[in-house]
Amino acid sequence: MNKNYNYERKKLFLPEYGRHIHEMVDYLMTIEDREERNRQARLVIAVMGNLNTTLRDTADLAHKLWDHLFIMADFQLDVDSPYPIPSRSSLSARPEKMPYPAKRIMFKHYGKNIERILRSLEGADRRATDEVISNVARFMRAKSYEYNEEHPNNEAIIKDIKRMSENRITVDEIALNNLKSDYKQFQTPRNKKSPHQNKKQKNGKSNNLHRRPVK
Repeated sequence: MNKNYNYERKKLFLPEYGRHIHEMVDYLMTIEDREERNRQARLVIAVMGNLNTTLRDTADLAHKLWDHLFIMADFQLDVDSPYPIPSRSSLSARPEKMPYPAKRIMFKHYGKNIERILRSLEGADRRATDEVISNVARFMRAKSYEYNEEHPNNEAIIKDIKRMSENRITVDEIALNNLKSDYKQFQTPRNKKSPHQNKKQKNGKSNNLHRRPVK
C-alpha cells in the first residue's frame, strides 16, 4: 500500500479552500477547449463561494473569488475573467516607506500641534493673536495638570509659549497672568471622606448636643 502524506504533496497556495479545490483548479489547466475551460472555471467559482462563507457578506465577493482562483493556479490559468486578472508582482508589492518626522517635540505633553499653532501666529493680527494664545494657554494648563497632576503657575505657561514660538509673537502677559484654570483639583482618595463617614460624624455631633451632663 502506497502512503500519500500531505508533506509529500504539492503545497497549497490557499489552504483554507482545501486540497480538493486546488485539484479542481489543476484540472482546469488541462482542459484544451477554451469554452469548456471557461464553463468549468465558473463552476469552480460557485463551489468556492459555497465553501468560503466568511466572504458572503462582502460587496466584492465575486472579485475576490476570481483573484483566489488565479492565485491557486499560480497565475497560469488562461480563462476569461469578468475582472482584471491579477499578477504575482501586484500581490507581492511592498508599500512605500513612510517618512518619519525627525524633529524632536519640545514639550511632549503639549503636543506638536501647539508648536505649529504658535508659530503660525507670527505676523498675524494682534487681537486675533491674543484670543488664540488665551485658548492655547488654557489647553496647556489642562495638559500640564494631566501630566504633572498639579496646576502650573501662569509664569511657567508664558515661558513655555515664548520658547515654543521662539519669541516671534507678542504675548499679553497681563491677560495670561489673570488666566484661571478650567480644571478643578479633586481630593485624593486618601483625603477624601466617604458619605458614610460624613453621616457618622454628623450623627455623632447631633448626639453630643442632646447628651446630658453627668452629675
